Amino acid sequence: MSRTYEVMYIVRPDAEEADLDKLIEGFEKNVTDGGGEIKSTEKMGRRRLAYTVRKFNDGFYVLMTILADGSLVSEIERRLRVSEQVIKFITVRIDEEEKRLAKVKAIRDTKVKRSALPTVTETAAAPAPVVAAETAPAPVEAVAAVEAAPAEAAV
Repeated sequence: MSRTYEVMYIVRPDAEEADLDKLIEGFEKNVTDGGGEIKSTEKMGRRRLAYTVRKFNDGFYVLMTILADGSLVSEIERRLRVSEQVIKFITVRIDEEEKRLAKVKAIRDTKVKRSALPTVTETAAAPAPVVAAETAPAPVEAVAAVEAAPAEAAV
């Protein structure tokens, strides 16, 4: 059963550009010869490492997205492990994440978008006029009654 994987590996910083291209082509050939398919290969360039790896502080990052069986991925990982030029690598299965994102996108597409809702007309959105009685001060008798009420003792 073919699944989608991302394989990122870091090549030694002292490797020449021609050697790097040759190494990438070799791994791509291993994938295609094993029955896999390469979706994309991205040379991310020379970057600083988060920590020292095999006495190197930086390296060339390469990201390959492949469609392959688990046995082929195991073989690619074995080749990465024994390659002298590769100082670090990681393989991540991403097909489950792609399925989850497609499901979320489908749900979002079926919902009504806010921009599609009808807009409220200006007459309905205008506030009601303020009645003068609502803003008039309270009658003097009401104020006097509140002031005359005995205060309750605190418990």
